[in-house]
Amino acid sequence: MRVNIRNTCGRALLCASLVVLFAVPARAAPGYAQRPEVLAFVQRMHREHGFSTSELKRLFAQVRYQPQVIEAMNRPIVAPPTYDDFASRFLSASRIEAGREFWRAHAEALDRASRTFGVPPEIVVAIVGVETYYGRNTGSYRVLDALTTLAFDYPRRAEFFRGQLEQFLLLAREQGISPQAPKGSYAGAIGLPQFMPGSIRAYAIDFDADGRIDLADDADDAIGSVAQYLARHGWQPGQPVMTPARIESEDPDPVLKRLEAGVAERRPLGAWTHDGVTGFTIPGDLGPDPVGLVMLETDGSPAYWLTFENWYALTRYNRGRLYASVVWQLGERLRQAVEG
Repeated sequence: MRVNIRNTCGRALLCASLVVLFAVPARAAPGYAQRPEVLAFVQRMHREHGFSTSELKRLFAQVRYQPQVIEAMNRPIVAPPTYDDFASRFLSASRIEAGREFWRAHAEALDRASRTFGVPPEIVVAIVGVETYYGRNTGSYRVLDALTTLAFDYPRRAEFFRGQLEQFLLLAREQGISPQAPKGSYAGAIGLPQFMPGSIRAYAIDFDADGRIDLADDADDAIGSVAQYLARHGWQPGQPVMTPARIESEDPDPVLKRLEAGVAERRPLGAWTHDGVTGFTIPGDLGPDPVGLVMLETDGSPAYWLTFENWYALTRYNRGRLYASVVWQLGERLRQAVEG
């Protein structure tokens, strides 16, 4: 089966510039190809995966260092955003309307993904909506440039990005396209769902059975891949995600002290109620898994929510209480918009 990340020459992958993998000019100016750590990476790719060292050297000679990538990774956060500040970007009327249109345009694939993987359509649509505004903002950086810059000029996470660069080169070889073709985010994420290369190789699927996996231009593949990713990371069909709660106790400290950066560890539901967490309604039949607690800043005050196994599955997509919570809330509003 042929796989495609992004076809920059049209739907057919027959452009002459992409027929020969690593077809890069030999007259490239010196750059990454001369750095010892890059040469060590090239030798490892040759030794472990059979890549041609000369072709990889020519490829890295064509890589352009991206200072904007480093700036984006190092951009300071003056203060962590409140949930309201964060959510306002994703819960606008225009994004909800665009999500309803996306849902209706791809209803068959969403329904099929729900039947296959147990993930509701609103969750899949919400993730695509948060990640790329339903495909409108998938990134303009060459993935090769971004990953190489981060792999060799961002020491704090160099090991992770070298691993993703390795996965990207393997992916490009499997797809039979030039590694210089795909575009993505400044961190090297690709397509409507913003999968990193390692996640594409591990979880992406050809959901419309057209012979290739294309997360950039094929919404069906993106939908199926998101649903499979969540299913493989603990999504439980029919189980809740989160529900509002209150702390009603003369001494709330036993609960509040458990919240670290707004998130508490998971405990049996009875332990939370014993400490004064109340005012909640469990939507559906709750399984035996322990329950978490999260604090979200809403209307200038802390609001508390019980979180269930599916909330933690969402954090496997992007680790953050704000992200998982806004995906769920956007999903709820999308479902109401479609059903209404």
